[in-house]
Amino acid sequence: MKDKIKAVVLFSGGLDSILAVKLIQEQGIEVRGINFKSPFFGLDKTLATIKNIDMDLKIIDITQELLKILRNPRHGFGKNMNPCIDCHALMFKKAGEYMNEIEASFVLSGEVLGERPMSQNRNSLNIIERESGFEGRILRPLSALLLAETIPEKKGLVDRNKLLDISGRSRKRQMELATKMGIRDYPSPAGGCKLTEPAFSKRLRDLFTQESFSLEEIELLKLGRHFRLSRDIKLVVGRNKEENEQLLNFFQDEDFLFKAKNLKGPVSLLKKRSKVNNEFIDKSCRITARYCDRNEEENEEVNINYYSKSKELIRTMKVKPLIEDELEILRIQG
Repeated sequence: MKDKIKAVVLFSGGLDSILAVKLIQEQGIEVRGINFKSPFFGLDKTLATIKNIDMDLKIIDITQELLKILRNPRHGFGKNMNPCIDCHALMFKKAGEYMNEIEASFVLSGEVLGERPMSQNRNSLNIIERESGFEGRILRPLSALLLAETIPEKKGLVDRNKLLDISGRSRKRQMELATKMGIRDYPSPAGGCKLTEPAFSKRLRDLFTQESFSLEEIELLKLGRHFRLSRDIKLVVGRNKEENEQLLNFFQDEDFLFKAKNLKGPVSLLKKRSKVNNEFIDKSCRITARYCDRNEEENEEVNINYYSKSKELIRTMKVKPLIEDELEILRIQG
């Protein structure tokens, strides 16, 4: 009986995945959602959207598997540090395992042929499906008529005539379909994966030069300006009041904190894995001074306080801001 058919959807919370769910639900099929947690993409969009969808959602943390992929992605990276093909294959593998767990019949997604150049071209879709281990059981309702017939279609579990032939990067047809279905509240298509961002990718590559690192260190990559003072020592400088406050949450034993004594300016956090000498303290003060609210034309000296983890003032140093050329040599991202 069709009312007993179940499917699992990779649900991002975007318009494409919402439409894919609706198209399958309209065929009387029960759909269960699955989404993935990692330091590189958030769940805000998914959790906001799921409130308006009649569907259960399972969230799986794939951080460790993804970190292993990032060390050596079989199919390489995109423009930045995004291993999209390997990452999507992992997600479909997890979705397939969940499909078997709940005795569902197939997996679906909102992917559109040609919408994303790396992961949604025909060859990539085939590779992802094959490497997931669930070849033939992955349905992409929005582009199904342009792709090979899947097992659920062949078995009559899904009516292929009610599926679509959307392709390309334009969202015109999706938006028209949303209007027809009465879907009005959906997020913009802006990407949410940090691995596609050039600055974040450069910081992550720098972090990967360390033999080991914590998840907290990955989270820190999302804040401030980053400067590599030595192989084991890095300075992170807040860009605004909010980031200054957030940096305090990363202040650990043996770290140092810097901020101007009498001027508005950033909080700077010195993270270290080895002994810090006076040269690194001086340089940290000068970098902090560079971003203080001061008269840049006069290049005047600035008083910088630096603190231990106990928040006790260690010393106040009077320094000249680091000049731009020296700053750029130390900057991790452009």
